[in-house]
Amino acid sequence: MLDNAPLRKIEFNGLTIEGYSRAAVQTYWRIPEMKLGFDLGLQPWDFMGTATWFVSHAHLDHIAALPVYVSRRRLMKMPPPVIYMPEVAVGPALQVLKAFSRLDRGKMPCTIHPVLPGAEIELSRELIVNAYETKHTVPSVGYVVSQRRRKLKAEYQELPGDQIRDLRLGGTEVTEEHRHPMLAYLGDSRAEAMDNNPQFYEADILIMEMTFVSPEHRKEKIHKMGHIHLDDVVARQDRFQNKMIIASHFSTRYNNRQIQEHVKAKLPNMLDGRLNLWL
Repeated sequence: MLDNAPLRKIEFNGLTIEGYSRAAVQTYWRIPEMKLGFDLGLQPWDFMGTATWFVSHAHLDHIAALPVYVSRRRLMKMPPPVIYMPEVAVGPALQVLKAFSRLDRGKMPCTIHPVLPGAEIELSRELIVNAYETKHTVPSVGYVVSQRRRKLKAEYQELPGDQIRDLRLGGTEVTEEHRHPMLAYLGDSRAEAMDNNPQFYEADILIMEMTFVSPEHRKEKIHKMGHIHLDDVVARQDRFQNKMIIASHFSTRYNNRQIQEHVKAKLPNMLDGRLNLWL
């Protein structure tokens, strides 16, 4: 495969998280086992094989590669992709694709679905994606991917198999749906979005932004810009129940050494080793 974009990878809990994120530069993530990705700030060559994408908001560092991605799939004779994004971004995104179609003299086939906070998208029998309102400078959503399974109801768990079978044949519903949040993607947002939607704190894996880390950058201004400061994470460190937390989208004002020094000064145990800095 062509190496046309920065890419990091980590495997955890049976999932592979691939991508890269830097504020005002580019953001893109993929989870191949789930057959989905988040944000299209750039498009690594082998990401085009993933046909389902969830866009958090329409800032260019999160959506600029949309026409490139759609065009590549057409050129490679792949089926049109399915893309979810905030409702207000759909019309302008379609206009962009139409403009590039005229420039490129090639079709831009894709399906774009509007997403509002509270939306639920059924990807398969096992996977459900829920959208939650996040707090940025433009309309934005975060996503939580849950595993859906049916389990025997508690009142029937002690019964032998033949009795459970007879109940089922008699029309009794003996199972109930259980959902387990496997992965949460915050996108760009102030921390209140997680406070308002605890599912972000509860998912096995959380991909979040931590754009600013230096004490020199005032939290009030950062919050107005719709971003998270390291101090916001420190203040909430007891709320994170996640098994792994990926902090990303760091400002280009910092180099990697500065980011590590600032974070380890405030969180020396790296949230019990669960915090990973995506550098």
